[in-house]
Amino acid sequence: MSADEHRDPAKRYARPPADEVEAVAMQTELASCVVVADQARTVETVAGLDIAYDKTGEDVVATAVVLRRGDLKVLDQSVVRGRAEFPYVPGLLAFRELPMLLRAVEALSVAPDVFVCDGYGLTHPRRFGLACHLGVVLDMPSIGVAKNPPHVPVSEPGARRGEWTPIHGGEEVIGCALRTRDGVKPIYVSVGHRSTLDTARELVLDLAPHYRLPEPIRAADRLGRQRLATTGAE
Repeated sequence: MSADEHRDPAKRYARPPADEVEAVAMQTELASCVVVADQARTVETVAGLDIAYDKTGEDVVATAVVLRRGDLKVLDQSVVRGRAEFPYVPGLLAFRELPMLLRAVEALSVAPDVFVCDGYGLTHPRRFGLACHLGVVLDMPSIGVAKNPPHVPVSEPGARRGEWTPIHGGEEVIGCALRTRDGVKPIYVSVGHRSTLDTARELVLDLAPHYRLPEPIRAADRLGRQRLATTGAE
């Protein structure tokens, strides 16, 4: 390990793990870098991030879409295409998806105040899901929003929009199940970095006025699918 890597563990991500054992060790170390606290500045712009996989090959499309919080207008977007270099391993998805997502973030011309990832944050076996990894590497506020429940038991929230139940990891609250539409199944929100769960929950509700998923993630998903369909027809 270099001197820079020793002083700042997040810099170790510049060197991808050699195998699963090293990846788990990196997650465990980097988890100590997560900050669960709100940033001082107001959140005015939000970037949604998503990955789309080509079902007929090994190509991956990563998308980033920046929206204005007030009216959900798209301010910027980027699309990058490449190949995932790390295999799919449960609990280590960030090592497969993060390199491409970072390329999509770098291609943006509008810097967002917070990132919303399609995946987990602290609701992860080692408390270091994709949203945590991205947030720590960029040292930016990030939130995880997952469509499916995490690896721990989750109580169903009430049926009305805005109702929620905590997700526990032992004695710790590591996320929540949040109802964003009346009578529609919940989504699962957790802190990634430089946020609190209360702030993350409030922001996600603001970003999901009409649909189950927050609009930045919906926009990023839609953009990725469109690009796959277009390039697949070429």
